[in-house]
Amino acid sequence: MNAAGPASGAVDSARGSRSLGRRLVLATLGFCLLFTLLTVGVRTWSAWNDTLEEMNAELALIDQVFSSTLSKAIWELDDSALNSQLDSLVQAAPVGRVELQIIRAGRPPEVRAREREARGGARLAPSLQRPLGYEPYAGELETLGTLTLEGNERLLWRRLFDEMTSIVVTQAIQSLLLAGLIMWLFHVTVTVHVRRIARHLAQLSPDTLGRRLRLGRSPDRHDELSLLEVGVNGLQDKLSSYLARQHQAELDLAAHRDRLAELVAERTAELSEANARLEELSRSDPLTGLANRRAFDELKDVEFRRAARLGQPLTVLMCDVDFFKRYNDTYGHAQGDQCLRVIAETLSGVFARAGEVVARLGGEEFVVLLPGSDAAAARRSAERVQQRFAERALAHSGSPISPHVTLSIGLAEFDAEAIDHFDLLLHRADEALYRAKSQGRNRIAD
Repeated sequence: MNAAGPASGAVDSARGSRSLGRRLVLATLGFCLLFTLLTVGVRTWSAWNDTLEEMNAELALIDQVFSSTLSKAIWELDDSALNSQLDSLVQAAPVGRVELQIIRAGRPPEVRAREREARGGARLAPSLQRPLGYEPYAGELETLGTLTLEGNERLLWRRLFDEMTSIVVTQAIQSLLLAGLIMWLFHVTVTVHVRRIARHLAQLSPDTLGRRLRLGRSPDRHDELSLLEVGVNGLQDKLSSYLARQHQAELDLAAHRDRLAELVAERTAELSEANARLEELSRSDPLTGLANRRAFDELKDVEFRRAARLGQPLTVLMCDVDFFKRYNDTYGHAQGDQCLRVIAETLSGVFARAGEVVARLGGEEFVVLLPGSDAAAARRSAERVQQRFAERALAHSGSPISPHVTLSIGLAEFDAEAIDHFDLLLHRADEALYRAKSQGRNRIAD
């Protein structure tokens, strides 16, 4: 308790008339008003620009949140979801008006707008305009329209008013510390001693922490600098003991940190490699390298909706290896797997145009999705498949219809009046495949 006596006395003296803080504040009062008027004007102009940039950033963020759902609603022709998204979008605080132009094939653009409230006169709020696109599958981007967002004028002015109020208050306080007169008083009463403190601190090292700070001031001057002198000397004492403990702790921590970094790097590399392999395996058939059933299911509905919306042809081929079970029984499963790889290679070679999809559905069954091809073009392609496969001449002594491996192919074309979902089109292709088999196999049926 006795040790606290001098420090308490120094604090009490600093609160008296000799306090540096009081003298500096009294000297700067006359300068505060002029400095505040000049700086408020500059900061108000800056605040206006910052407010515009903030609203621009908010509009960009709102655009990122809603653009994908709006694009999806337009693509799927979901009018209810589209109106709901526009109503939700205009309720966002930074948005004053929303305008959506939708591109329709063969028709003028459709315009839909939502406005928070009627406005007139010059509009100073920022606006954001960007095209809307939808990617039904990788590598294919469809442009659907244009989205325009206009900022909320009332919110913009309210924010500017709040910012100006804050500027006036804070600038009035800051100007007390930044006035020119304070620099002269600061030099007379503080700068000399601060420089001495700075030199003392600059010379400090772990080996010189025992060297005491001496300002050489009158012992009667108990103000903030006196408290700083006492505080620096006390801090040096605490720092000296702390550094000894810290050094040992750092040695232990460094050893653990290096080991942990090695473990994290190893696990991260393993996880990234495993994720890449898992993603590849989940979308491709491991035997043939073709798309598997999952990848085919993701693409089929996209192409079906595109064909229905644009009135384009769409054809499906179902391919099956004739008497494949006998082939396995005769040559073994390893040779059967090789036969399936040859079939996959042949199909991939014929159907290599952009958008054409070849997938293995399972066992010896393959499916080919042909966007933009009608039944006649699809039949010609199927005939090329059988021709090229015949040229491979894979021996099949167990086949009752041919000494070589053959394919039966079922063909079905999309009919907008009779087919309302893709599974029905796939079912028709499967029925055509059944007819090809019942008619003697090694043929194409539709």
